[in-house]
Amino acid sequence: MIKLKNTFSIIIIFLINIASLHSIDKPDFAELTEELIPSVVSVSVIISRESINQPRAPQFPPGSPFEDFFKDFFERRGIPKQNTPPQRPRRNETAQGSGFIIDDKGLIVTNNHVIAGASSITVVLHDGKTLQAKLIGSDAKTDLALLKVVTDIKLKSVNWGNSDNIKVGNWAMAIGNPFGLVNTVTVGIVSARARDINAGPFDDFIQTDASINRGNSGGPLFNLKGEVIGVNTAIYSPSGGSVGIGFAIPSALAENIVDQLEDYGRTIRGWLGVRIQTVTEDLAATLGLDRPYGALVASVIPNSPAEEAGIQPGDVILEFNGSEVTEMRKLPRLVAETKVNTNSNVSIWRNEKKKKVKVTIAEMKEEKKEVKKSNSKSDENLLKTDYIEKLGLTLSTITNEIRMSQNIPNNVTGLLVTNVEQNTDAEIKGIRPGDIIQEVNQKSVNDLDVFRRIITSLNNNKKGILLLINRQGNINFVALKLN
Repeated sequence: MIKLKNTFSIIIIFLINIASLHSIDKPDFAELTEELIPSVVSVSVIISRESINQPRAPQFPPGSPFEDFFKDFFERRGIPKQNTPPQRPRRNETAQGSGFIIDDKGLIVTNNHVIAGASSITVVLHDGKTLQAKLIGSDAKTDLALLKVVTDIKLKSVNWGNSDNIKVGNWAMAIGNPFGLVNTVTVGIVSARARDINAGPFDDFIQTDASINRGNSGGPLFNLKGEVIGVNTAIYSPSGGSVGIGFAIPSALAENIVDQLEDYGRTIRGWLGVRIQTVTEDLAATLGLDRPYGALVASVIPNSPAEEAGIQPGDVILEFNGSEVTEMRKLPRLVAETKVNTNSNVSIWRNEKKKKVKVTIAEMKEEKKEVKKSNSKSDENLLKTDYIEKLGLTLSTITNEIRMSQNIPNNVTGLLVTNVEQNTDAEIKGIRPGDIIQEVNQKSVNDLDVFRRIITSLNNNKKGILLLINRQGNINFVALKLN
């Protein structure tokens, strides 16, 4: 009997706890929604026939889950698929997206892909009033655009929030015009931060499960304070509709870009002048780092701020202006957001030691292809080959005949990989015939005897060897284990 009473008591306590959980107050978004809806607009564009064939959305690699979504996005605007014959002339196309007012003077933020190629842009306010908009500036790399309307209507603006302060699990609210359904409000949480979806070089997306669909593009993602923490931009959608995986440009990135568009009509980004790669665990061990982080400098562009500061290939950039480079892709954003012509403190890793350098950041320009100048000096015409057992690689010198047949520029020197042994670390790491080894342990090498001496002189305690590989102009470091 006593046991039954105890069991009954436990059940009662359990039911009371369940009831108390249901009684916890949940957020009521009604007042917040009423306050914010007047600041969200519908953006309608007319795309002329001349601009129909111009790509306007973020470009994704083949096979990306976002490819299908934007493929449909393109087709609705009359853009032909690649490798298809030209279509007959079509009438002007229309498209819709969302936006939000950030200034009562009439400044409106939206996505670049919403307005790109537009011959006319119309903004529709929450109450149906229509205004003509002018494009102030746009930035394809972050997919942002700034519009301006001139009106006597009193506009209600919203404020930027700090997306750096949000946490996974925080509430998030999206307002926009999916499928043309104006003033649609959806609510969810922040599902993840710092997502890289291969949309551009500065990917740092907020992921949310607040329902986002076509037409939400360019609309705001709010926190519970009614501040804009993101600009809704893309979705993952195998079916074409929302499956609870949406992406927003964080306000920490968007606000700075929008400010530049307002001030200059374009973006002004900082430029360091290095080509970088990820520091893998193998590379970290070979370089003497205690963990894989930072950005490994594969090459330094001549006459760049990096070269003037003494940064060299093989250096690992660990910190930039006091911010740790936790992963390679963080560095481009840190540099891009740095004010031009200012001095920046950079912490690098070289020869297993930390070193600090100062760099004067320049303005990023459109990258121009370098014209290779021919070198009148002839190479040694005698072909030499050698099999390096410890690496499982067969190497050869680069003769004039090889240089011509393989189209190797005259200013590229090193040893040519002619064979890679199966089941070796070199094969696993992706080294293949045709690659050129330009450096060994950060020392230039174009002589087989020198290469072999370096390999045989390595201490048995050495965890691996660092090779600088040139593959048709793409330069990367590869750390190999010795057989």
